[in-house]
Amino acid sequence: MATIFNRFYESKHAFLNPCDVVERISGFPEVCITTFSESMIKDFVGSNTVRIIANLFSANGTIPVYEINYADKKMGLFLSRVGAPACAAGLEEIIALGAKKVIQFGCCGILNQSIADGKIIVPSSAVRDEGTSYHYFSGSEEISADVLSNDIVVQYLSRHKIPYVVGKIWTTDAIYRETSEAIEERKKQGCIAVEMECSASLAVAKFRNIPIIQFFYGADNLDSDKWEIRDLMDYGLRLCDKYMTIALECGSVF
Repeated sequence: MATIFNRFYESKHAFLNPCDVVERISGFPEVCITTFSESMIKDFVGSNTVRIIANLFSANGTIPVYEINYADKKMGLFLSRVGAPACAAGLEEIIALGAKKVIQFGCCGILNQSIADGKIIVPSSAVRDEGTSYHYFSGSEEISADVLSNDIVVQYLSRHKIPYVVGKIWTTDAIYRETSEAIEERKKQGCIAVEMECSASLAVAKFRNIPIIQFFYGADNLDSDKWEIRDLMDYGLRLCDKYMTIALECGSVF
């Protein structure tokens, strides 16, 4: 597998391309917001005036792409599927539809309570413990986030005195293989949180030359003797307004 992951093909043209399955839409919002919580999307759609402007299709079902308006700016809103491959495919299709900038947020597991607990987490880089990113970005153990994109969310959080931390994220494909040994190794690398899509999303964005803002909120805790589920199954709904406002405010100046 090391040979496969180290063999990166730089050509932008593949045998199957996003433009082969979706058609660019004239006037599509330049900025698109996406999260992984269906409950959060439904809550926002049910409380605001939106319209469906496209759909993303898969065997798992149909994902609507909504047009929303915030601060006199038109933006897109859609659900990202969980897991690096499905998430990356959705990003590819959104970009093919016409998106030029993406804001992506979701929950993560806490690896360092003292640093990250109760704070918005902004990734400075991600450890690439998944397979998707290696098809978009040449082989390296980590991939860096874009500093200019990070500055947008950091400035908003600072201005509104919302606790945050900028740090390294661990992206993994296998949530049920986060062993104690693996967790300790990632913590020694400096990872403060773990999730499943960050490094792949960064790789897609770099490959397609699309700026992406990412931030996370802590859900379950892995920095303890036993796994603590906390509000993982809440899917962000309790603080939905807070997270969506951060995304919308960033989108308004992105």
